[in-house]
Amino acid sequence: MVQRQLPKPAELLELMQFKKPELDGRKRRLEAALTIHDLRTIAKRRTPKAAFDYTDGAAEGEFSLARARQAFEDVEFHPDILRPAEYVDMSTEILGGPSALPFGIAPTGFTRLMQTEGETAGAGAAGAAGIPFTLSTLGTTSIEDVKKANPHGRNWFQLYVMRDREISYNLARRAAAAGFDTLQFTVDTPVAGARLRDKRNGFSIPPQLTLGTIINAIPRPWWWYDFLTTPKLEFASLSTTGGTVGELLNSAMDPTISYDDLAIIRDIWPGKIVVKGVQNIDDSKRLIDAGVDGIILSNHGGRQLDRAPIPFRLLPEVVREVGKDATVMVDTGIMNGADIVASIALGAKFTLIGRAYLYGLMAGGRQGVDRTIAILRSEIERTMKLLGVSSIAELEPRHVTQLTRLMPLAGASAEAVGGGAPRVRVASGAAARSPRTTANGKTDAAASGPAKTTASKGTASRPQG
Repeated sequence: MVQRQLPKPAELLELMQFKKPELDGRKRRLEAALTIHDLRTIAKRRTPKAAFDYTDGAAEGEFSLARARQAFEDVEFHPDILRPAEYVDMSTEILGGPSALPFGIAPTGFTRLMQTEGETAGAGAAGAAGIPFTLSTLGTTSIEDVKKANPHGRNWFQLYVMRDREISYNLARRAAAAGFDTLQFTVDTPVAGARLRDKRNGFSIPPQLTLGTIINAIPRPWWWYDFLTTPKLEFASLSTTGGTVGELLNSAMDPTISYDDLAIIRDIWPGKIVVKGVQNIDDSKRLIDAGVDGIILSNHGGRQLDRAPIPFRLLPEVVREVGKDATVMVDTGIMNGADIVASIALGAKFTLIGRAYLYGLMAGGRQGVDRTIAILRSEIERTMKLLGVSSIAELEPRHVTQLTRLMPLAGASAEAVGGGAPRVRVASGAAARSPRTTANGKTDAAASGPAKTTASKGTASRPQG
């Protein structure tokens, strides 16, 4: 029988430690965020629907974004045991310069509409963390002000080629004069994608006020206070304009963009140049032949062509084909440090985060961006230690298996998927869980679960069996 006694007051004090209350509301809510998904929840609560949906949404049915995230979830790691990794070096060299972590901040437009600190918060946080920050052509902080916010860090500039070519050329010259070291030449936006959430919300610059937006704003007075008491929202790198997001993009972009434009920008830009928005192997090869320093596998975060290829799925094959000749980077769908580790293991030299950074910004301004970086840093470090690797250079394809939920139809041509053997495609939802039908018409029950594809060093992912 258990012997019981009344607790002594001194023992109670030892057994029960009360946490000191945090009176700073912003600090309290950010400390409670343990994942990027937690930051997203806070951001949704604090940001008006139109602004949040612009960040959170994608094109049309949003399949590209869902599949990109599912691809990262469908990863199996293979740790090495009895290999101590007490200290982990997460630093890397990218495009001729250092980065303290294997990711940087991707270009995002309309950023001050998400939260009034905008690109200043992103650039400052990136500089403090020792990672690159990328300013968008459609950013709401000027090239020069971003340089002031991140004077000693690495600043990159993302360039759209516009109908008025001189605007693009002058932006490139301004960024070079301000000391930006890398230019991201974006090629996946000849016209605007159909971002249906924005159309339904009437998202525009300046914001359109309706009864719905006013009702939605009532529980978010802090956002409106910031919006109304800070400088007018406009494109700091372009002349002021107005309209819906699609109208703004279509008025600025040019569907006639070609390799001739790339050659001209290559001559203008003195630093490193990478092409953002690459989505197949053949284009990767052509770009390397055209003399670019690197490519970013990206489908614009699912915001342009829906049902576009999944960058993470393309990665092993592209690295196999051009990885020795140019820097291969990847974005779209990254929500966890483990996603970054898997990308590096499969051959990416670097990764970029967009939405993850904006969720932090909306959740708490500069401190929220710091929290985003801290969360990803801790997830990268923990994943590497559990894998038994002490540095980024030790990550290899053998550490990762890509699992697949949907495969191409039998007989799909190699040309249809950009060269090479048919690629594995990803699906989510009920279709992904449906059993596969075999050639004799019988249901293959084993096919109803995820199948494995193993990425071996020097080879692309291929289905087993």
